[in-house]
Amino acid sequence: MGTGTRVSVQNQQGDLPGWTTAQARAQSLLQRLATPLYRTSLALVTSLLTVFSVHATNLNDALPDDLTDMSLEALMNIEVTSVSKRPQKQSEAAAAVFVITNDDLRRWGVTNIPEALRRVPGIDVARIDANKWAITSRGFNSRFANKLLVLIDGRSVYTPLFAGVYWDSQDVVLEDVDRIEVIRGPGGTLWGANAVNGVINIITKNAADTQGNLVSVAAGNVVNGIGSVRHGGKLKNGADYRIYAKYSNYDEGFNPAGAHDDWRTGQIGFRSDWVKTDRDSITLQGDYYRGKAGQLVNIPGGPPGPPPTTVIPTVNDIDTNGGNLLLRWSHVLENASNFALQVYYDHVGLDGAVLFEDRDTVDIDFQHHFKWRSAHDIVWGVDYRHIHDNTSNNPAFSLDPSSRSVNLYSIFIQDEVSLRDNLQLTAGIKLEHNDFTSFEYQPNVRLAWSVDESQTWWGSVSRAVRTPSRGEHDVTLRLVPPPASDPGIPVYAQGNSDYDSEDLVAYELGYRFNYRNLWSVDVATFYNDYNKLRTLDPVPDPGPPAAVLFPFDNNMKGRTYGAELAAQWQVRTGWRLNASYTWLDMQLRLVNGSTDSASRSAEQSSPVSKAAIWSSLDFGNRLQFDAALRYVGDIKVSGVEIDGYVEADLRLGWEARPGLELSIIGQNLLDSRHAEYLPDFINTQPTEVERSIFGRITWSF
Repeated sequence: MGTGTRVSVQNQQGDLPGWTTAQARAQSLLQRLATPLYRTSLALVTSLLTVFSVHATNLNDALPDDLTDMSLEALMNIEVTSVSKRPQKQSEAAAAVFVITNDDLRRWGVTNIPEALRRVPGIDVARIDANKWAITSRGFNSRFANKLLVLIDGRSVYTPLFAGVYWDSQDVVLEDVDRIEVIRGPGGTLWGANAVNGVINIITKNAADTQGNLVSVAAGNVVNGIGSVRHGGKLKNGADYRIYAKYSNYDEGFNPAGAHDDWRTGQIGFRSDWVKTDRDSITLQGDYYRGKAGQLVNIPGGPPGPPPTTVIPTVNDIDTNGGNLLLRWSHVLENASNFALQVYYDHVGLDGAVLFEDRDTVDIDFQHHFKWRSAHDIVWGVDYRHIHDNTSNNPAFSLDPSSRSVNLYSIFIQDEVSLRDNLQLTAGIKLEHNDFTSFEYQPNVRLAWSVDESQTWWGSVSRAVRTPSRGEHDVTLRLVPPPASDPGIPVYAQGNSDYDSEDLVAYELGYRFNYRNLWSVDVATFYNDYNKLRTLDPVPDPGPPAAVLFPFDNNMKGRTYGAELAAQWQVRTGWRLNASYTWLDMQLRLVNGSTDSASRSAEQSSPVSKAAIWSSLDFGNRLQFDAALRYVGDIKVSGVEIDGYVEADLRLGWEARPGLELSIIGQNLLDSRHAEYLPDFINTQPTEVERSIFGRITWSF
């Protein structure tokens, strides 16, 4: 919990899971407490608490348009679309759903999407270095966490090459985010393959809601500088639009051997929304970004020979670039039915010492929603996706073939049946064809029972699949084992054309209760049964040259179960307390004679427990005070222990005049630094998360 022995990042290997790496010990707690930066943060906390005690008596002078003034009933009835692909009240959704609002993003003081996800129950967020994260839902965490589907306005940002998300490339303008809908549990029936343990849908604001101008700047000791500018207006044909530009610059993390992981990115974009008629609306939006993400990567080299393998530490900036263009047409038909046609193009470029990717995606999606015989609410749709990639092979990483096109076809249907006024049954299925494993099916059945206006029970049974990535099918990746287990010849993770889809059958049960709009609880429990999980078992390769191959295979099963809690308490007008808690148990077992203890160790890569409690308070003189305490339990990555920690985040905001807000934000204030995760597969240098203090100015006019 932050006060115990913690892992140091100085000598971590960060290579193929299962080879135990040595761990060094950091300085003692008393030494850390003696640092001037810690004393500075204590002074900041003391001053903020003093301000709180002076002004807390005048709670009625709250800032306007603040969510702390909304009733709990209104918050629970925020409409979400990710659960059923149509608007429905969050309180009635038959799924474990958590919504991060735009006001949450502002008051939590976060600077990027990963930071915003830290308080969500069931979501595990761990930073590897300043520009890399391991983020997952309900276990199996990794830099390339492959069971969590992430969308931005319905556009998938899950990479089919490595099965995961490049979080450093998702640098959206937070002021333009309307909400983030986080669904824990399978979403394959609606969203397709890889939505196994959850779906994160980042939804930006309609252009009509971002009229005028906005300038936002932030700077501090870790946040070197973040700046956003946005202009919104209306065209002569009545279409609303906005254009924006954003630049982010983050300092490197801590590593006694040097970090070299600073992170810079710039992005521009636009969105236009046009209500052409009472029945037709059109959205056109696009983004383009370029960036550099620093890293220190250990690249294996040299001829085969006695252990250890020759390792060349290389300071390498990863060049990132990408762009997208999305068009959506929505049309209302008779009898309250409607359809939507969405087409998007997405380009992703990644150029590093080990990984190189140049990928283009075209996606065409059609969805139709209608009611039938009054009791049936049906949504169905078809989707086609074409992906083409080009890669550049090198001695450490290669794909065969180096360039490939794959196609994905799918069709789904889901019916919500009103069995009674307060009892809803939802059943659906998605059929999908991919070029690696042919046809996949993903059904689900959900039941929601509204006992009364204040409480709802829900349950579900679902099947979801995680299809092979291009890398698992075609890659040859040279690994860097620790010297103690180095066989003295090259070691490679090897793609396997017979690698099959992982599958999950999930059972969920949840309960929501709102007591007189004073406090509410949202509890979700689950039991997940996994089959055909990924393993790597050694196979000798006589060469020439001789090598040891670890082909991808499906020789592991697993069961996970857990509980997630989200609670709110409206203490009084202008003051709300929130809390979240997650408990997770993972049990994995090898089958078919596999000896891959490394893959099995994934059951320890996510904490058993994590919790957060935060307060949002409005008080006199147009001031806001936000405080959060976060706990994350111990984990093991590749057999290396990483201590749990407790951290505090604080924010003091002041609306100097309407539209002009000044705030000072402190993150990770209880410790000068702490480790959160280690690299896997790609042997980069990990760094520790440091205490961060920065100021922010946001001006809307």
